[in-house]
Amino acid sequence: MHPTHAQHPIRAAILTVSDTRTKVDDLGGQRIQSLLQEASFEVIDYQISKDEPSEISKYVLEWCENQTINTIIVTGGTGFTPRDQTYDTIVPLFEKEMVGFGELFRSLSYEDIGPKAMFSRATAGSRGSTAFYLLPGSVNAVTLAMTKLILPTVQHFVGELNRR
Repeated sequence: MHPTHAQHPIRAAILTVSDTRTKVDDLGGQRIQSLLQEASFEVIDYQISKDEPSEISKYVLEWCENQTINTIIVTGGTGFTPRDQTYDTIVPLFEKEMVGFGELFRSLSYEDIGPKAMFSRATAGSRGSTAFYLLPGSVNAVTLAMTKLILPTVQHFVGELNRR
């Protein structure tokens, strides 16, 4: 890791995609927020969106334009039900996709839940200098992704996106 990346400040936005969750019962979004704060990262915004492409893209595009946000973590809507729109809405907005994130996430998930791990379309990518992560909606999946993959590397990711 580049020495400067380890100190790169992380300023995140969290989006929970759900037709039923509210901030009161959104355990996945709350878990992301608490893990970011425990890591001394700043949470700039936290919203809940219906599983509607126009609403999802409105949030993420606004956050990409906001210079105070450098990381977007989206939870929910990454599966295969007809309502799961997160992956299909956000991946086309990426300039680059980090396919290794999804591969590692599914590999780690397989250890916990077996072959059902392949049903997750979790991924990561970037748009401009903004890092994106798309996670399933379960608290266990969020905890796994945050502790094993995101928190240990997000400063490096954002540092790379800002390297000139």
